[in-house]
Formats: sequence, C-alpha cells, structure tokens
Amino acid sequence: MPTTTETTTTTAEAVSLTGVGKVFRSSDGSEVHALQGVDLVIAAQEFVCLLGGSGCGKSTLLRTIAGFETPTSGRVVVGGTLVSGPGPDRGVVFQDYGLFPWLTVAENVGFGLRRRRMPRADVDSAVKRFLALVGLERFATKFPSQLSGGMQQRVAIARVLANDPSVLLMDEPFGALDSLTRETMQHELQQICDELRTTVVFVTHSVEEAVYLADRVVVMGGGPGVGVPGHIEMTVSVPLAHPRDVTSPEFNKIKRDLLAVIHRAPTAKA
Repeated sequence: MPTTTETTTTTAEAVSLTGVGKVFRSSDGSEVHALQGVDLVIAAQEFVCLLGGSGCGKSTLLRTIAGFETPTSGRVVVGGTLVSGPGPDRGVVFQDYGLFPWLTVAENVGFGLRRRRMPRADVDSAVKRFLALVGLERFATKFPSQLSGGMQQRVAIARVLANDPSVLLMDEPFGALDSLTRETMQHELQQICDELRTTVVFVTHSVEEAVYLADRVVVMGGGPGVGVPGHIEMTVSVPLAHPRDVTSPEFNKIKRDLLAVIHRAPTAKA
C-alpha cells in the first residue's frame, strides 16, 4: 500500500509538520492528549534534536513522522508527500538494536536490500560499504550476541543507512550505552551524517548530547504528567563547528540556555 498521497512542500523541506496533535485513549476510556499544535519544518540535510523530559511527546512525535502513529489532527509531510504510514524514505533506529540474532552482521545489514530483491552483487557492495562506514568490516561474519552494545548499535545504523532513506529517525539510540561508548557513538554519528548529508531527527533527554550533535534543538514541554499536551516550547540553533568542544564557553552557554527552558517549561504551562 502506498504511504504517500500528494505533493505539498518544496525540495528544501525534508519534513513539515502542521498543527500535529495526537490523542490516545486509555484503558478506562479517557483521552490522553500526547501532542497538540506542533508546527515544525526541518530542512534537507539538517540534524534536529527533539529534547525534553519524559512524557513530553518526543517519541510520539518521532513515531508520527515515521508513520507508526497517525496524527489525530494536523498533517505530516516528508519529502513533499503526505505521510499515511511507514515507508522506505524514513529509516528508524531505536534504543534497542532490533537485530535478528540468527543472522550475521552482514546479513542484518543487507536484510532490507534482499527483501527488495536487489541483485546479490549490489547487496554485497552496499553491505561492504556501510560496514566500512561504521568500522565493522572485520565483524561481517559475527552474530549480534558476539558484539558489544556499541557495536550492535553500529550494525543497526548501518542496516538503516544501507536502505538509503531520505530521513533518519533516531529514538534515544545511545540511551542504553555506557558514557564512554555513548560519546564515541555521538562522534561517529556526526561524522557519518556529515559524509552522507543525511537529514536526521534525533530524540534525546540529554542536553549535552543535543548540543553536541544538532544543527537545531527543538525543546518540547508539557505532557499528560503535567496536565498539558506535549508541544514545542522553543527551537534553538547551534552555530558551532564540528567537532564540538563540550568544555568551551560557547557550548556551555547554549547548554545553560536550554536547561533554563526545560526547567521552566512544565510550571510555566501548569
């Protein structure tokens, strides 16, 4: 079934959200307003972080862009077409790696390409390219259980990128990693995205991670826990060159400004 129905945006816009709201119905029949009135435009090749506390709707918004959730109101447009479900133009990386344990690293990376019935030579070439991109070419014949958490997440990223999505959606992909591995993965992801010029929407609750990675940080507030639907509080540009120095005054000023917005958001809307 097609996942798009009409052309609506310019080529410079990778993602466009207009008046997006999402209402869930709880087990007792009451309504839970997870999102309301979300307007956001993400440019092609832009790296945007969705930042905020638990329950503010970050993951729900990402899942709506992915097509896993249907907005109750508003519209989501990706690549000029209205989203009506998941599609190959959007690749998703989750916190849990989602690898097939019975397949080797190379087989995991090539899984989507084989499903699309690509010629074997093309699959092998793509697998080799993306394993090299994430530094795992020597582990092609290993199984996921033989890899560390960071290596498994590299495989998950390579598998998504091999399918050549126009937008990469990442839901706290480094949240389960130790701090040192997480820092390494942040640096590697930034380099990969710079090389591929990929549009990225990245969910995180870490202010430092957002400032390190993003061209623009979208701060979200509200959520059912504070009695207000999830919404955008503010967007902040991060005009710092890569690689970024987390100890620099410029970096830490942006970090302090974001923390101030996050800390006042729930009470300001209560």
